[in-house]
Amino acid sequence: MSNTKFLKLDNMSLENILDDDADLIPLMTPEDEEEINKEDVPEFLPILPLRNTVLFPGVVIPITAGRDKSIQLIKEANKGNKIIGVVAQKNEAIEDPTVNDIHKVGTVAVILRMLKMPDGNTTVIIQGKKRFEIESIVQEKPYFQATTKACEEDRTQEKDAEFEAIIESIKEMAIRIIKENPNLPSEATFAIKNIESNPFLINFVSANMNLKVEEKQELLETNNLKERALLTLKKMGAELQRLELRNDIQSKTRTDMDQQQREYYLHQQLKTIQEELGGVSFDEELEEMKVRSKTKKWTKEVHAIFDKELGRLQRMNPQMSDYSVQRNYLDLLLELPWNEYSEDKFDLKRAQRILDRDHFGLEKVKERIIEHLAVLKLKGDMKSPIICLYGPPGVGKTSLGKSIAESLGRKYVRMSLGGLRDEAEIRGHRKTYIGAMPGRIIKDIKKAGTSNPVFVLDEIDKLASSSHNGDPSSAMLEVLDPEQNTTFYDNYLELDYDLSKVLFVATANSLSTIPWALRDRMEIINVSGYTIEEKVEIAKRHLVPKQLNEHGLTNEHLQMGKRELEKIVEAYTRESGVRGLEKQIAKMVRYAAKSIAMEEVYEPKVSVEIIEKVLGPSHLERDKYESNDVAGVVTGLAWTSVGGDILFIESIISKGKGGLTITGNIGNVMKESATIAMEYIKANAIDFGIKPQWLDTYKLHMHIPEGATPKDGPSAGITMLTSIVSVFTQRKVKPKLAMTGEITLRGKVLPVGGIKEKILAAKRANIKEIILCKDNEKDILEIKESYLKGLKFHYVTEMKEVIDIALMKQKVKNAKKL
Repeated sequence: MSNTKFLKLDNMSLENILDDDADLIPLMTPEDEEEINKEDVPEFLPILPLRNTVLFPGVVIPITAGRDKSIQLIKEANKGNKIIGVVAQKNEAIEDPTVNDIHKVGTVAVILRMLKMPDGNTTVIIQGKKRFEIESIVQEKPYFQATTKACEEDRTQEKDAEFEAIIESIKEMAIRIIKENPNLPSEATFAIKNIESNPFLINFVSANMNLKVEEKQELLETNNLKERALLTLKKMGAELQRLELRNDIQSKTRTDMDQQQREYYLHQQLKTIQEELGGVSFDEELEEMKVRSKTKKWTKEVHAIFDKELGRLQRMNPQMSDYSVQRNYLDLLLELPWNEYSEDKFDLKRAQRILDRDHFGLEKVKERIIEHLAVLKLKGDMKSPIICLYGPPGVGKTSLGKSIAESLGRKYVRMSLGGLRDEAEIRGHRKTYIGAMPGRIIKDIKKAGTSNPVFVLDEIDKLASSSHNGDPSSAMLEVLDPEQNTTFYDNYLELDYDLSKVLFVATANSLSTIPWALRDRMEIINVSGYTIEEKVEIAKRHLVPKQLNEHGLTNEHLQMGKRELEKIVEAYTRESGVRGLEKQIAKMVRYAAKSIAMEEVYEPKVSVEIIEKVLGPSHLERDKYESNDVAGVVTGLAWTSVGGDILFIESIISKGKGGLTITGNIGNVMKESATIAMEYIKANAIDFGIKPQWLDTYKLHMHIPEGATPKDGPSAGITMLTSIVSVFTQRKVKPKLAMTGEITLRGKVLPVGGIKEKILAAKRANIKEIILCKDNEKDILEIKESYLKGLKFHYVTEMKEVIDIALMKQKVKNAKKL
């Protein structure tokens, strides 16, 4: 018998039968039954289908209504006469049953109490009255309504001796079931003994037996009371036998035995229970693994290992802790896509369209990807190279991996390496450890389902080089070497796995933190920053539509032209990528969304004034070029992790005993550049129009603004030199001029890096002329001519050339007399 039907409900009334303080729902008396028998079955009834239970006359049950139709029916009935018709569904899985999905025979019920539960569902307590049969459905929406007729019950044999004997047997067997089943409360025995009405006893026991809905429906549809009593007794006998069998199994295994024997018998007991319930046994699971192994494209070595490990699993006791470890290992062998590859799509024009659709600019990167696809198409079996995309944040390195996967028709997998400190994350743990798992490389290959996905290794420069848990960067060497990754070894798998067909795409913000051996295994592709024009185009094509969609708006709600987008780029972002730009665009979209939600009047067409109102005053005006009215102030060009920037070098002299002081949070390399510049000027003072005694009688102080920002590198060398000469000669620096280059004690100018980013910074600052080393001319030739429009370049090899170009003959206003 089920343990869920003996109801003990606090503070629930049964309409004129129970007061509010009663603790137990009372059992039906013959008088109550007689009163119910006098009631007529209504001609029209709203029909409530129940999924997994059958209501019997006289029985009280709680039901939870979750379907909208059911909730509406219950609410309307509760407001009216509280009478409904309850029928069982033929298939409980059907969410919205039709007329053909419900049984014809049901029970008239009265709603005793309706409760609104905290989870939003409606629970009602109902009591069965009389059986009825549906004649016809007269309404299907919003819920079923039907014409009904009473199911007449044949009670002619109720008084004979055989029927009385059956009733006594039902009571005795019910008490035995309650004693045999530890899940049933002992109070249920008291309830059975105190039932006076024979029909209610039959209904009460039938409702509380652990039967299927079809079996309970069979009992409900049996019109002859004696036949129903006999059928109930038969089903109770079957349930009692099941309980006795279970208890018998338990008693047989409950003897004094050592631990190993006890585990064996528990396994046998569990196996017997599974077979009784029709479940899958451990033997069947092992057989299923054998069948699955036959479809795998394994090498002979892998197949031999699998058969050996499977045999070991068969000999193990399922209750042992090692059993689950061994089973998980075999599951991994079966789930890994050994020698299973997705077919590459070599439509290069389609691939070009996908790359152009998803990324604006980045011509070199896209060209390299198309080259790789072309070679792969012609050769067919080329080992996939390892590409490393490096550049500032927000330029689209990670999303390029997705586009590559789509253009190739391969699966896409991404693994973030930022902050990864444990070598076992790459290579996995040995199976001997508790909680052992394969490494993330193998796990992601399993997730991809093919052995040739596009695998993005994100933030490889943030990978920890060494810790007490090993060296994960060294563990990556085998993964990223095309000559070694054909036999990648995972500690958990303990087998070689071929990664040579995987297209690895690594991303990094800086190459300086990547170990040399790891960098040597990758093909480095520089993903440089975007120009203002590119950012505006990206915002127009991608960012604005994306943000409008994410905020539930359309182009009609907010329109931003190129001029307004350019204002946001120049005045509110300072980056090489577009991540910050997207945040500012999101603010503008939220402004429109708030106005629409609050029904405020606003202007959908954005203007510069609206931008300043929403985003506030520009806070990046310091990027602008400053005037040349003060001697010793020179504009340099610098590379930062977020792209290029302009850098001001300020120098001032004061009475003293010579010497050089530098401030501005600069590194050792930059300090050395300043020292080299000072020493070179001392050695060649007359050539620059500087009297040597000035260097001994004036103290020089050099400052690089933004003192809180760390700065280092040799590229400010010529800028420092120009600043020192300017302050000692009081000559003006040429207007709208910037420079970058390293210097030597011989007076040579050496090339530096980050040229594209520096030129973009110069354009943002409205610089017109740039001084570069002659060897940097090749970097300029690689940049699109449209980006260089409005810029004039001076290529130099000597420091003296820098001074001749940078300093004017004219002295500054209020020049200091030395």
